[in-house]
Amino acid sequence: MTVRVLTGITTTGTPHLGNYAGAIRPAIAASRAPGVESFFFLADYHALIKADDPQRVARSRQEIAATWLACGLDPRKVTFYRQSDIVEIPQLTWLLTCVAAKGLLNRAHAYKAAVDKNVAAGEDPDAGVNAGLYMYPVLMAADILAFGAHKVPVGRDQIQHIEMARDIGQRFNHLYGEAWRQATGNTGEPLVLPEVQIDENVATLPGLDGRKMSKSYDNTIPLFAPPAELKKLVMSIVTDSRAPGEAKDTEGSALFQLYQAFATPAQAEEMRHAFADGIGWGDAKQRLFALVDEAVAPMREQYAQLIAKPAHLEDILLEGARKARDVTVPLLDGLQRAVGLGPFRAAAAGARAKKSAAARLPQIKQYREADGRFHFKLVDADGRLLLQGDGHQSPREAGEVIARLKREGLDALHEMELRAVGLLGEKIGTLGEGLAGVDEVLDALRQLAEAEA
Repeated sequence: MTVRVLTGITTTGTPHLGNYAGAIRPAIAASRAPGVESFFFLADYHALIKADDPQRVARSRQEIAATWLACGLDPRKVTFYRQSDIVEIPQLTWLLTCVAAKGLLNRAHAYKAAVDKNVAAGEDPDAGVNAGLYMYPVLMAADILAFGAHKVPVGRDQIQHIEMARDIGQRFNHLYGEAWRQATGNTGEPLVLPEVQIDENVATLPGLDGRKMSKSYDNTIPLFAPPAELKKLVMSIVTDSRAPGEAKDTEGSALFQLYQAFATPAQAEEMRHAFADGIGWGDAKQRLFALVDEAVAPMREQYAQLIAKPAHLEDILLEGARKARDVTVPLLDGLQRAVGLGPFRAAAAGARAKKSAAARLPQIKQYREADGRFHFKLVDADGRLLLQGDGHQSPREAGEVIARLKREGLDALHEMELRAVGLLGEKIGTLGEGLAGVDEVLDALRQLAEAEA
């Protein structure tokens, strides 16, 4: 089975070494694994929630796209696209909005944090909170569900959003699954529920001051900084006061962690010995600069070429959008029809065909006997009894058995065959008089399942 993996890329800021080692490099490596179908998208709609500078948004989209391509993402082997080029994503967002519970969105971490901050400051709870922030989880759910992603790699702070995508998708399936099956002729559920993928081995690199490398701390080293700037930043990494000749600890050393992130195992071991032998901090920083510059230089050159050719970048992303829409267009067509938004002619033709076919189909009839118990029976198109259902305490219990017979008539025929004669679990009924086996029952169930599909 091919596993579909989807990765969203935030289109804000300038990528730094921590982004590369912690997210970009491992994601690109994972996209090359056999049996994986990878989708990478620029989350530019999401950028609008906090960014109100059009020039910055446009520049960031271009820079981030060029960065991933320069780092080795192969658009021929993955689907690489801009979120804003896929018109089905906002369409699906609205369909999901109409089934998403407000209480669920009230519990989203980002919205709650904004409300708590306002309350602590004595302001109105929703001061400064736009609907984009509030609806962020629904848009993210649409990003994922539109492509039937099985796995979504995220950091721990994003786990809740994947869980919310599952909740919203499950709600849609519950409300419209049967209508979708009837409209499309498919089996299963309309929306694939994603699973979160957490990589415990993803590196978190320290910044210039030893804390996590982050724009928030202003301690980053830009990924494509020119050599002179890169060297200046590396030489400013905070170290302790131990002099050359004194043994130095690798544990907790920002310099060593940065070196290790770009070194081969042999190079890392050599540097470990150098620390133990008392290498001077200046020499260690020089080695780090040389190592990082060697790794980054080819990517830096490729990045510069891509940035200089925006039309080429545009062509790559438009081709990615075409591939992406090969997935989203048929999905949204089926979902629109499932909620009642399909073309009138198709709906009328479907209704006529269904009515005509129903006239010559087997039927499942439900009724109540004098003893107060609820029964059902399966009869063929001529009214001959095929299966007499056992009595149930409530119409709901009888209805659940009927629904299962209809729903699983094609997917669980063997199990039903055993149940029909009482060989597996609870017996569901008695074969009609004159039937030598269950073949006619199973054939009737097939006809019903095909008709309802």
